[in-house]
Amino acid sequence: MSPSRSDAVSKPAQDTTAPGANAAAVGVVAWLVPGAGHLMVGQLRKGAIFFVVLIAMYVIGLSFHGRLFPFQASEPLVFLAAAAEWAMALPRLIATMLGKGAGDVVVITYEYGNTFLIVSGLLNALITLDAIDYARGRKGR
Repeated sequence: MSPSRSDAVSKPAQDTTAPGANAAAVGVVAWLVPGAGHLMVGQLRKGAIFFVVLIAMYVIGLSFHGRLFPFQASEPLVFLAAAAEWAMALPRLIATMLGKGAGDVVVITYEYGNTFLIVSGLLNALITLDAIDYARGRKGR
């Protein structure tokens, strides 16, 4: 006999909060290092995959001569691109310190590079929110 709808609704939700996972700490670590938030909440495979994929996207963006945009309030699209790139905090900081990301507009892959850099940051923002949801127990394992 299949369970009725009322049986499924009446069962209490299981606590899926990772032991010792502080949502704020998970959020900060996930923002700094892609995939690290998932490692903190016990999602090892997801964390490793996110780390490899997002770092690869960032490196591809830099190798395609994409630009690391500065925050310029006078140029709204440049400001948004910079905000998206800073969603990959530690890789962005390391690339800046190494002098990468000057961007070369005449290179045919310049726009592709910008796209990889911006999208990797936006994906990391979504992945950070996902890790926070795991830390708060909003997602099952």
